[in-house]
Amino acid sequence: MIHPSAIVDPEARLADGVSVGAFSIIGAGVEVGEGTRIDSHVVLEGPTHIGRDNRFHAFSVIGGAPQDKKYAGERTTLTIGNGNTFREHVTISRGTVQDAGVTTIGDDNWIMAAVHIAHDCRIGNHIVMANNATLAGHVVVDDWAIIGGLTGIHQYCRIGAHAFVGMGCQINGDVPPFVMVAGHYARPRGINSEGLKRRGFAPHNVSAIKRAYRALYVSGRPLAEALQQLRESASDSAEVGDMLNFIEASDRSLLR
Repeated sequence: MIHPSAIVDPEARLADGVSVGAFSIIGAGVEVGEGTRIDSHVVLEGPTHIGRDNRFHAFSVIGGAPQDKKYAGERTTLTIGNGNTFREHVTISRGTVQDAGVTTIGDDNWIMAAVHIAHDCRIGNHIVMANNATLAGHVVVDDWAIIGGLTGIHQYCRIGAHAFVGMGCQINGDVPPFVMVAGHYARPRGINSEGLKRRGFAPHNVSAIKRAYRALYVSGRPLAEALQQLRESASDSAEVGDMLNFIEASDRSLLR
């Protein structure tokens, strides 16, 4: 399952059923789970731990050293879960010791061509990142979020679960769960109604999210007053509770 022109370091570990295409390079410290397919001209650098049934398309470079001037060759890692797809020219960097020392990618993510995921990012599960989306260091993207093409996300920002980021956005603040943002400098544009319907959210849950959105973004209230309204609603809606917890845990300003 390994093409004769591929180079696999003796210290790399490939499980059963892994295929490696022509001219690909698998470095020392790389572990690849069973059923993973590595196409031609892929570079995997270590230490990188890759789960099962992933797909790496041509010219992706995975597990490279962080693009951080403070990096001085320390041992840091990249961890990738199961069932992810990485299209052409995707680049993902390992972590830095200034953070937890690891970049993490969860399960069942669809990462399209020319996406860059920088050092110390934490990517959840079932996420779509469209072509040329770029994450700076230390970004967190929660489950089921969708990131539009040509989007740039500033370091330390967080994108909440089920959020939708439109094409070409520049993100310099946190985007709460369920919220849709758009525009060159991204601003809230409503909730991700279509995505919630596709994922089976009940109408009364979507209505609760809409009320919370109106309190945060439409009412004109100061943030403290809007959050108080969310606290009063959170006991009746787990989704509103998720929004409240996200905002209260935020280290950056809320995109508002």
